[in-house]
Amino acid sequence: MSGNLIARSIHDLTAGAWFGGSLMGAIGLNGATAEAKAPAERTRLSSLGWKKWAPVQTAAFGLHFLSGLAVIAENKGRMAKQDGVTRLTVAKSIVTLAGAAVSLYAGLQGAKVEKLSDEGAEGATEPRAGASEELKSAQQQLKLLQWAIPALSGVVIVLGAKHGEMQRPKNVLTGLAR
Repeated sequence: MSGNLIARSIHDLTAGAWFGGSLMGAIGLNGATAEAKAPAERTRLSSLGWKKWAPVQTAAFGLHFLSGLAVIAENKGRMAKQDGVTRLTVAKSIVTLAGAAVSLYAGLQGAKVEKLSDEGAEGATEPRAGASEELKSAQQQLKLLQWAIPALSGVVIVLGAKHGEMQRPKNVLTGLAR
């Protein structure tokens, strides 16, 4: 297995982990914890689940970043010569950084929800009547962020697939001819 194939595989798998983990968390974890009988358990259990996922997500980000650098280094010749490769690489890097920033911000909001979990809630991202403004704000932001993260990571996967298509011999020749 070539180094480029290994780096590319790690890059794709870590993007998949980011997408799948965030989507499962939004639908499965947050959805399930909304069914807890005790309102305080809804935010507590959701916070515990996201806390368990955080080290895996952090490792995935780190490996995604490192493997991305390896893929870029391996493809620097194509980036210099093949039309569209650099532009796509820059776009994918921007979306990846935006997604990482949104994920980090969601983690910070999640920490606020965890800290205030004793107040209880309707669900992981749905505040109860009478909740503090701090809890309401964090939950309202998480309600949007839980969907922004899989959307951004999904775009990263699509752009990665586009990169893969650009490596087909026919597409390389067409890109070099431009």
